[in-house]
Amino acid sequence: MKTVVVTGAAQGLGREVAERFAKAGWAIALTDIQPLDALAEMLTMEGARVSALSGDQSDPAFVGRLAAEVERVHGAADVLVNNAGISSIGPAEDMPPAQWERVLSVNLTGPFLLSQAFGRPMLARGSGAIVNVASVAGLGGVIHRAAYNASKHGLVGLTRTLAAEWGGRGVRVNAVCPGWIKTEMDAKDLGSGAYTDADIENRVPLARFASPADVAEAIEFLASASFVNGVCLPVDGGWTADSSWDALRLKTRD
Repeated sequence: MKTVVVTGAAQGLGREVAERFAKAGWAIALTDIQPLDALAEMLTMEGARVSALSGDQSDPAFVGRLAAEVERVHGAADVLVNNAGISSIGPAEDMPPAQWERVLSVNLTGPFLLSQAFGRPMLARGSGAIVNVASVAGLGGVIHRAAYNASKHGLVGLTRTLAAEWGGRGVRVNAVCPGWIKTEMDAKDLGSGAYTDADIENRVPLARFASPADVAEAIEFLASASFVNGVCLPVDGGWTADSSWDALRLKTRD
């Protein structure tokens, strides 16, 4: 039985990924800073082999404990999905340094530490895959998201570097770059008044938000596509492909 490690698994995209892999017969190692007991119990009752450990992925000591626990329970991790992340919205000139550092530590340092911890045994075995969850904000700039954009650009760079460095030793590293997804993070950001549903729907050529299932499907593909390496795949409904202005884009929907 193959094992997938899913970070940020308590809600949103991470939960969808965990459920999707469990239904496909994988063993699941869950981690999140939030409690995971309810999700672990549900997946176990559905027949999956599950482990769960809550903690901060930007803490090297926690990452070490997580890697040891996965090895103890599952023996090895075949796939790591670096999904966990936090958002930050506000003018760059007003951002406190501590907030900048926290976003970078969770969104970029955490995936690096996890890739190290789980990548080493993958390299020793000569097989494995890592899928990072970046963003369209890692492919371009989004106003009032300096730390988030920087962290996701960094994650795209880390993905390509590890793909180049580890591919010849049997470990593939790819990323998905989603547009806006209807998750708890979106609800929080939407509640802040930073944007409206219409802002996103009008910008996306497919005229809707992504669902967690849309992105989880792409993650599952990258986890199993044996000759795909170093790809940062937009899963954005055409966001990054469309350089039109809103009035023109909306006119095509009439």
